[in-house]
Amino acid sequence: MTSPGLPSGDDLPEEPAELIPELLPMFPGAAPFLTRFLPQSPALYAGLNVQFCDLHAFLKYLHGAVWSGYLHAKIGDESAAVLVYEGRAVTAAAANATGEQAFGELIHVYGQGASLSAHPLAPTCAHLLSGVGSRAWKFNLTATFTGLHASPAGATLYSRGEVIATMPVALPYEGAFPAPLRPQTLILPSSLAGWAHRPYALMLRGREALNPILDAHATFRTHHGVSGLALLKAVQSQITPAEYATRHDLTLHDLEGLLQTLLKGGYIREG
Repeated sequence: MTSPGLPSGDDLPEEPAELIPELLPMFPGAAPFLTRFLPQSPALYAGLNVQFCDLHAFLKYLHGAVWSGYLHAKIGDESAAVLVYEGRAVTAAAANATGEQAFGELIHVYGQGASLSAHPLAPTCAHLLSGVGSRAWKFNLTATFTGLHASPAGATLYSRGEVIATMPVALPYEGAFPAPLRPQTLILPSSLAGWAHRPYALMLRGREALNPILDAHATFRTHHGVSGLALLKAVQSQITPAEYATRHDLTLHDLEGLLQTLLKGGYIREG
């Protein structure tokens, strides 16, 4: 039966198979779905380790460069992978974890001495893989599907229903990983970024900065801008920095410096 929204096989235009690129897997046979579907890409950076490369500084560098690709860290039998889209970690996988916990696992194994490599991908490819998580969804493909579809015969990357690439990587059943329109940034778990998950409270100076009839408001806005006021309002509403970052699609790199400035300036305190 033809999937809804797609033309029948007789109506499909003939397209030479060689025009559709085939991506080869970098880690064939890997158990985690994300790692299994990462395509081969020469490492832009290889052999990074904790002895000479600060990982948080490296992640901040990738964010500033709006870089797309994936990071892979391995030590012994332990490994983890993180997909980066336009400088933001958007999905991750490790042996027994996905998402934020797997992102934390990559940082953990790196701290234990793992070697890390960074492999660039075209932003479009990174976006199409950004929906790969812990499970494949079973549903009919539509003419606007964007993401990765896999079956026992192999995998296909789609963008708005158009085949972008194929991969000789199979699943034992048919399923799909839809790519979100705007992939959400992964936030590190509290074990690795405790400051972002703690509650904070306004001090008198912070309350004055939020009062538009006071000179303190204009002064604060001049020095810290709209972003500073927005973070103060989040603190006033008892929203943690991690929650704020998730709601506004920010990275913790975007917030940490501003939060420290507000703490040192006496606008907020730990709650």
